[in-house]
Amino acid sequence: MYNDIMMQGFGMGLPHWLASLFIPLLLWGIFWKGLALWHSARRSEQWWFIAFLFINTFGILEIIYLFVFAKRSLHTLFRKD
Repeated sequence: MYNDIMMQGFGMGLPHWLASLFIPLLLWGIFWKGLALWHSARRSEQWWFIAFLFINTFGILEIIYLFVFAKRSLHTLFRKD
């Protein structure tokens, strides 16, 4: 069944290679959205939290927030401070 869905491009007429990128992009975006939501909530930054909740940029806005505005480094992303 999975292969049938992939061959049809999720029923949207998408090329096979584009349809096969959908799930990895979705997982990538969910990962970065979760981290950004967590850090913005811990820092009581309501406007960032709302933006992350409603704007989907496949992780781009979230990555910018985490490394530029929240000033996190890669090794501090999973700490609770």
